[in-house]
Amino acid sequence: MAAATQALLSLFAASLPTKHRPLTIRASATTNPPIADRKLRAAVIGAGPAGSSAAEALAAGGVETFLFERSGPSVAKPCGGAIPLCMLDEFDIPRHLIDRHVTRMRIFSPSNLAVDFGKTLRPDEFIAMLRREVLDSFLRSRAQSRGADLISALVTDLEVPTSNNAPYVVRYISNNSQKALAVDVVIGADGANSRVAKSIKAGGYACAIAFQERIKLTDDKMEYYEDLAEMYVGNDVSPDFYAWVFPKCDHVAVGTGTVCSKQDIKVFQRAIRARANSKISGGKVIKVEAHPIPEHPRPTRVRGRVALVGDAAGYVTKCSGEGIYFAAKSGRLCGQAIVKASEGGQRMINEGDLRREYLKEWDAKYITTFRFLDLLQKVFYGSDAAREALVELCGDEYVQRMTFESYLYKRLADGNRWEDAKMVCNTIGSLMRCNILGKKMESLKL
Repeated sequence: MAAATQALLSLFAASLPTKHRPLTIRASATTNPPIADRKLRAAVIGAGPAGSSAAEALAAGGVETFLFERSGPSVAKPCGGAIPLCMLDEFDIPRHLIDRHVTRMRIFSPSNLAVDFGKTLRPDEFIAMLRREVLDSFLRSRAQSRGADLISALVTDLEVPTSNNAPYVVRYISNNSQKALAVDVVIGADGANSRVAKSIKAGGYACAIAFQERIKLTDDKMEYYEDLAEMYVGNDVSPDFYAWVFPKCDHVAVGTGTVCSKQDIKVFQRAIRARANSKISGGKVIKVEAHPIPEHPRPTRVRGRVALVGDAAGYVTKCSGEGIYFAAKSGRLCGQAIVKASEGGQRMINEGDLRREYLKEWDAKYITTFRFLDLLQKVFYGSDAAREALVELCGDEYVQRMTFESYLYKRLADGNRWEDAKMVCNTIGSLMRCNILGKKMESLKL
């Protein structure tokens, strides 16, 4: 839903009050002590897009890097698998990894009003659909090729030092043996249930649960999803999120998510299967997946010489649930920050370095986007009437152009002031009209 819910971001981001703008973190550069006879040693816990991107940046920059992955190369986190166009070039993702080039997104309202989203895409523009196991394996292998040491293990504990320059100790189980590794800096990229975050007392956050089934369809039914992704909104499929049917290489991913009614996730899953039944009936479920999705950044993302990235930091956007790009971006930014602060692994770093070079840069680029999408979720996902208004707005070509510019390239689109003003009026009008209609329908039920 990322491409359907960022439509108003370009228009309203600049008007956010000061309290919603990125915080300025002042930290002066310090002269860190040099490290004798070795390079800075970093442990990256978790080898998804965030961890692998961090490890690649660290190793390429001269830092001795250990990349821990619990599940091994053949297992990946369940995920819708959509990534923006800019990520392909920015992270040098080979085109052969892409399962589907989505150029049409069909959005269904609670009343099953369908709107095709994608009329304004240029011939060379699309949303890439990948399988996470394929993407993760590629990024992990590339980090290894840059010099990262991959350790397949279960990390059981992170011992935090009591003095400034003492090492962190990563305790883990590998090949049924308990082992330990002393390092200077740690990057936690170990997901929403991050053990690293718990070790540094980073604080909790609300999590949604996403539930997904991979369903293998016949060739004629897969042809319908050749370049099409579907999204469904409504209280029946989720009271506070959305449901989806995303095409993969030879199957579709059908799923939903929720924060406030996790106990009913299977009820919502049955509902999305019912609404998409005419297109997926007869399909064979080949895999069932579920995972937590963080709802906002953690209260603490840097403490001492430990930094959190990706889901561990809470970098998943509200309203859309988009996380792959922000995971990889945060991992790379954090890795580059450590390389810069340590002068290529030659000096020790400290908390001030991580706050200045990583956290301040991240917040300046993205925190307003996260907060604004939180606002959009409150506006458009609060009732079926608001969801009807959202889908109605998505039929506007100007909204579509602004949306895809913002989503595909991760930048604020240059809008037209007159069109922006019309979009505000249309938004208010749609919300009012759908709210009135919703009340009338409720009264008829009574």
